[in-house]
Amino acid sequence: MTSKPGEKADSVARRLTAAFAVTTGLILLVGTGALTGAFLEKATQNQIIDRVQPALVDNTHLHAQAAHMQRSMRGYLITGDQALLADYRRARAGYPAIVADARRHTAGDTERSLNRQDQQLQAYLRVADQQAQVSPRSEQAAQLTREGNRRFEAFEANNHRLETQLVGEAKRLQQRADTIVTAGAAGLGALLLAALALALYTARRTTRALVVPLRSVGETLGRLTAGEHAVRAAESGPAEIRSVARSVNELADESDRLRGIEEERYRLSETVRQLGLRIRERLDVGDVLNAACTGMGEGLDADYVFTLLMQDSNPEVVPVARAWSAQDGLLPEERQQALPPIPTEVVREHYREGSTWTVPNLSHYLAETTPVPGAPGSFARIGLPAANWAAATELGLHSIVVVPMGLGQEPIGAVCLARTRPDQPWRPVETEMAEAMAAGVARALHTSKLYEKETRLVQELRALDRTKSDFISTVSHELRTPLTSISGYLELLKDEDVGPITEPQRHMLDIVSRNANRLRTLIEDLLTLSRIESGKYTSRKAPVDLRQLITAAIDAMHPAAEAASVRLQADCPEQPLICEADSDQIDRVLMNLLSNAVKFTPAGGQVRLQAAAQDGHAVLAVSDTGIGIPAAEQRQLFTRFFRASNATAQAIPGTGLGLTIVDTIITNHGGTTHLHSTEGQGTTITATLPLTTKDNPAPPLEG
Repeated sequence: MTSKPGEKADSVARRLTAAFAVTTGLILLVGTGALTGAFLEKATQNQIIDRVQPALVDNTHLHAQAAHMQRSMRGYLITGDQALLADYRRARAGYPAIVADARRHTAGDTERSLNRQDQQLQAYLRVADQQAQVSPRSEQAAQLTREGNRRFEAFEANNHRLETQLVGEAKRLQQRADTIVTAGAAGLGALLLAALALALYTARRTTRALVVPLRSVGETLGRLTAGEHAVRAAESGPAEIRSVARSVNELADESDRLRGIEEERYRLSETVRQLGLRIRERLDVGDVLNAACTGMGEGLDADYVFTLLMQDSNPEVVPVARAWSAQDGLLPEERQQALPPIPTEVVREHYREGSTWTVPNLSHYLAETTPVPGAPGSFARIGLPAANWAAATELGLHSIVVVPMGLGQEPIGAVCLARTRPDQPWRPVETEMAEAMAAGVARALHTSKLYEKETRLVQELRALDRTKSDFISTVSHELRTPLTSISGYLELLKDEDVGPITEPQRHMLDIVSRNANRLRTLIEDLLTLSRIESGKYTSRKAPVDLRQLITAAIDAMHPAAEAASVRLQADCPEQPLICEADSDQIDRVLMNLLSNAVKFTPAGGQVRLQAAAQDGHAVLAVSDTGIGIPAAEQRQLFTRFFRASNATAQAIPGTGLGLTIVDTIITNHGGTTHLHSTEGQGTTITATLPLTTKDNPAPPLEG
């Protein structure tokens, strides 16, 4: 940041530098005084510790060693104890080392005094050595003792003088050190008081110069934080604070700019959302293209919007599928078709790059063979094709944004937004929103194309289903006529109207009759299924007592059950079970359920039909002890033509339509059908039908 004239003359740095210089000088002065006093005091203490005290200790040690030698010798001369003589000799042997150690700590007068003591002690030792040679308590020993005492007293006197001298010197040095400490403390106190006073003075001046403008900047920041975006800081005070104030103002300006961008992004995001809602409401490709072009053009303030889609009919180029202008809206088809396409390789490379292509000034490249930097495909090598730059020139395009569209690895086209205004280039936030819009349009177009394909497929499947149903109905009707004739002639033969028949012939006629009945049942099932699928399967409902239908079905089924050695049982309540139903269709339900149960139950098994009233519904349950249904196949059992794998494996005949018809009839009567089966143990199929009255409800089902 550049400084304005006069800022260096009055700055925080200059003020603080002056204050710090004075304070630093005082600190150095205080430190120098403290260090000088410390050095002097340390030197004095070192003299005491390194010279005086060791010399005093050595002097005392020497005296103690000499006294030890004297006591040992005197004790030997008095008592004659050889141990005392040995003690003397040991002490005498250690004496030279003590003297040598003492010499390391002495100098000057102390060294001279030590030498005199050594000489005097040597004179004493010569006498003591003589004492060691004479007999204890002898006259000679007494004389030598007197001579030795005299010489030892001379040593002691000199030793005492040195001790007194060293003690006095130690006291003087200690007093000197105490004086240095006291004077140093007083001086340091005075210097500290001066430094404190100067620091207070400097702080007061600095506070006046800094706090007021800083407080103003802080208040401005607080107001900006509180949402007063128009407030700005006053640029006053030292240079640094003025610089901070300018930075705060620049940040506020930048915040206003970013806030404007964010508001624009929010507005455009809402536009993107609204466009997404509009195009998702449409399933037709043309409607999606119309809504996309109009929404993107109006939402992004474009002058032109071109949507290009790849076509299977011409894979070399990508034509304009929709065009919109701010002046005319959606362009008519003839104007749209006049717009030139883009080479397919350009769109493919653009989609592979996955980036948006922006040209801020297209006029620079509206010339033949002028490459466009950053453009996809051949545009970057040889420029725009002549037809394209001619069209751009005619429309007066100045800046463009091209966004590729696609899903997965393959592109489906591109969206081009253009402006003719040189003073309004495309901003990054607008480019970002164009990408979001194009992505939504690509998804909507993909969904619309899938919907169109699915619609065509559904129509084809419906036509195929109608053809199939018509075929089944026709074949069933055509089969019914010859089958009726066959059944009639079988009856004539069995009644012997044309002559007697033998027993083997009758047996063969029974087989033909049974298979004719099976074929008739198959035809009826196919016709019923055809009517159900065509919507012609209607019910003629009337009040009916289910007990009567159950009794009739049980009676009709008894011969087949007896032939299969299956015990057939029915449990009906005493109260009526009145339902609004088609009696023929309900009878068919009962017959299908009972015939299936008997057919899939081995000889010796049991089929049981239970009826009861429960919660306003009639509940019919047909149970058997047959082969059951594998668990994995039970969900498909009501699917037409489906047969369980164990039934197929045992070659049990059937069409796989019976339960489909049962479920359809029950559903048409407002009821439900449920299945419970265990393979190898049996099956129970339960159907419910609404009762017309809740009076005198029947007892619930057993088990």
